Amino acid sequence: MKCPGCGFPESKVTDSRPCMEGNSIRRRRECMSCGRRFTTFEMVEAMQIVVVKKNGTKELFDRSKLLGGILKATQKRPVNAEQIVNEVESDLQNSLHPEVTSTEIGSMVMDKLKVLDDVAYVRFASVYREFRDLDSFLKELQELKGTENQ
Repeated sequence: MKCPGCGFPESKVTDSRPCMEGNSIRRRRECMSCGRRFTTFEMVEAMQIVVVKKNGTKELFDRSKLLGGILKATQKRPVNAEQIVNEVESDLQNSLHPEVTSTEIGSMVMDKLKVLDDVAYVRFASVYREFRDLDSFLKELQELKGTENQ
């Protein structure tokens, strides 16, 4: 690491400790030339995820949009929407695919909601699957009820 005082390219680490909930590391350094001490922060660079929408357009993944949709589905339900968004975002980062379809993201959310809360699952599915009529909605409910009985 380059010294901010003299510009010498080498320094030694005198102290390291995690910070920001373990998402970064704070390092105290000492310049090998002038002896000046300075602090650096090291963090993992998150990959930018591009979402391919149903109409073919592409946009950067926006966790606030996903959170908004999940919050609507989980309103007055005992579900932590923030945790679901964190899990989905983590799964997307770990997949190492720079592009993901909105359909895949919706399926990931539905899989998580199906395990956590049936009502939130049905609410999310009604928007995500774009039910056109009562029959398609009832079919989804029957499938959900069938998986519970097994």
